[in-house]
Amino acid sequence: MIMFYWIALMIVSFSFAGLLFRLVKGPTVADRVVALDSIGVTLVSIVALLSLIIETEFFLEVILLMSILSFIGTAAFAKFLERGEIFDRDPR
Repeated sequence: MIMFYWIALMIVSFSFAGLLFRLVKGPTVADRVVALDSIGVTLVSIVALLSLIIETEFFLEVILLMSILSFIGTAAFAKFLERGEIFDRDPR
């Protein structure tokens, strides 16, 4: 069963490398935002697989924190793409 985790970790690592390439060479900003969001999901997957390989529950809090930060970053980028700014400075 451990060999399956190692194989899955290698596959996810290859997808991480592809996403990094898309983040750098993305033709549009939207492609880069999608790649950044996917990198967050991939990092969570890598940490989860490492947690299974090492057989510890310590990384569960790390996975939760990374998921929350990834969601906040995606929401901020989506708002930036829609309005051109993240924080509204107008008091209306």
